[in-house]
Amino acid sequence: MIQTYGERKDNKVLVRVAQAAPEADLDAPARGIREALARNYGQNPVLESSSEIVGPIVGGELRQKALYLTVLGLLFQLIYIAARFKGGAWGVAAAIAGLHDILISVGFLTLFRFDMTLNVIAALLTLVGYSMNDTVVVFDRVRENLAKRRKDNLPAVLNDSMNQTLTRTLISNGTTLLAVLGLYLFGGEVLRGFSFTMVIGVLVGTYSTVFIAVPFVNWWYGRRGGMAAVTVAAAKAPARSAKPAKATA
Repeated sequence: MIQTYGERKDNKVLVRVAQAAPEADLDAPARGIREALARNYGQNPVLESSSEIVGPIVGGELRQKALYLTVLGLLFQLIYIAARFKGGAWGVAAAIAGLHDILISVGFLTLFRFDMTLNVIAALLTLVGYSMNDTVVVFDRVRENLAKRRKDNLPAVLNDSMNQTLTRTLISNGTTLLAVLGLYLFGGEVLRGFSFTMVIGVLVGTYSTVFIAVPFVNWWYGRRGGMAAVTVAAAKAPARSAKPAKATA
């Protein structure tokens, strides 16, 4: 498969060849292409800028390592968020939202026939942290509101917390989307997989917090006693004590 990339005047092409040689001679297809170009274009030689070889075993190892890293990243973040917010539901909700973002992104990558390269794997791991960041911002505001409004029901606190952080989420995700979209449109073929993954991940991650993570917390505590179960965790946070003002003569 031959694809052009970069500026048209630069005459740059990307050549991809399916591996047909034995595993011991992975460079044979690329070497054959170089020799054919040297014979047929001797007057106007073709310059090779870079070459990458990924055999079937290496490709399988990359996919396996990507899966392990993604699962470990979600697991460690689940444990940290559960400990930080003093409730397993918070960590599970954030992990489910992050896993949802990864699965949707991989689905789009498969649909548009992108290869699982190192750049794509890096983008998927980036999305794990990026999705968690949005979720933690909302959860932190929920925790603050729970400490102040212990008489309100949980759905109202969750809804108000999302509304209070919605502007921040849209602005930060919108600016990130513009950056990765520009990278996708003008970054060239080499970064196409990375930027495409980031575009899909940012779009999916924007709604996963609102429509997956927060509703999961509401459902979880709703089936276990609602607000009473959450206020116990909120009460463990140290309250700020107001210092009495000193009278001055």
